[in-house]
Amino acid sequence: MNDDFPIRKTETEWKELLAQKGAEPGAFQVTRHAATERPYTGKYERVWADGSYHCICCGNKLFDSSAKFDAGCGWPSFSLAVPGAIQEIVDTSHGMRRTETVCAQCGAHLGHVFNDGPTDTGLRYCMNSASLDFQPEPK
Repeated sequence: MNDDFPIRKTETEWKELLAQKGAEPGAFQVTRHAATERPYTGKYERVWADGSYHCICCGNKLFDSSAKFDAGCGWPSFSLAVPGAIQEIVDTSHGMRRTETVCAQCGAHLGHVFNDGPTDTGLRYCMNSASLDFQPEPK
């Protein structure tokens, strides 16, 4: 992981923090080592409640629920990120050229963004549930 982010911790500190937050098993591998959860297994893939999605590692607000849509791909998908919340990195792993998305505050791997979204942005932010923390809108 790149260390050019405002929030930095050791691997041990990230593991402890994620455990304290009750993060999903695998959240450390997803967020700190760019692993990917299996499709249709993430806890937020079928959540449609009003609220916002934040980085599980540092709490940075990433998406509003109004930008979420069902892409049918097995991962939570969004058409628009909170401005400045996400940094994009060229990813040439696995013999492909993709755009990786990471939290702009702590560098946590979130997923990838693609130019095949169905909304007017044309974007599909395909995120790992394990990298997200959903905060419901207050009632």
